[in-house]
Amino acid sequence: MRSAGARKLMAFVKISEQSSLYNDLEKKSVGEILHDINTEDKKVALAVEKAIPQIEKLVEQIVPRMRQGGRIFYMGAGTSGRLGVLDASEIPPTFGMDPSWVIGLIAGGDTALRNPVENAEDDTEQGWKDLEKFNINDKDTVIGIAASGTTPYVIGALKACRERGILTAAITSNPDAPISEAAEIPIEMVVGPEYVTGSSRMKSGTGQKMICNMITTSVMIKMGRVKGNKMVNMQLSNAKLVDRGTRMIVEELGLPYDEAKRLLLFHGSVKKATDAYRGKNQD
Repeated sequence: MRSAGARKLMAFVKISEQSSLYNDLEKKSVGEILHDINTEDKKVALAVEKAIPQIEKLVEQIVPRMRQGGRIFYMGAGTSGRLGVLDASEIPPTFGMDPSWVIGLIAGGDTALRNPVENAEDDTEQGWKDLEKFNINDKDTVIGIAASGTTPYVIGALKACRERGILTAAITSNPDAPISEAAEIPIEMVVGPEYVTGSSRMKSGTGQKMICNMITTSVMIKMGRVKGNKMVNMQLSNAKLVDRGTRMIVEELGLPYDEAKRLLLFHGSVKKATDAYRGKNQD
């Protein structure tokens, strides 16, 4: 007789792996292919919208942890891992946060960002080993990303985290997936079968990117890294961003462009520049 766990696993259906709703793709014109892909992509935002209550629950638990020095860890394999690393890598330039605040881990390490690493995602213990290198603690949050919902590298890490009282969440494209059971807050974004059967880099990847954006952007806003609707803490890493920051200061303080630019470059960020100018003129 099969165990309840085995029966549940057998009943689990990977919607993301089901056959495409479209056939004979190679016989279609380029226009038909593009319109069909766009039709499918339109479903993604609606699927993400249904998951907002779970995303909200996660963000509301992350913010107080980060205010105490906690961090966000994304974990995934393949496309899912790359998207987590991508979102993490965009936090320092966008919000001026240290890279240690949001960290992306991918099965197989940095090599896997460009090239597949054989069997890396099948190791149930490696995920936790990777987290241990960062001295992970109960102020941190670990978000596992897996379109299939069955990636051993991620599931093993989530289980180890929960055993140690660390907040966990999961982003998946399949309802009632094993990764959802492993995480405290499952975010199930059901986008349906992919245009190319099983190609989760498409709708699933798009939805994962949207959700990661929502999580970190809302967290950063609540952490005070945005003022009004401006990225006042962005890194001034190129001429475009220096110009953008200068124009923010012109708008905020009413200074001439050249004076605003000098102020920005001296202080290094819009927020520091405006705070310093106001402080000086209040004395």
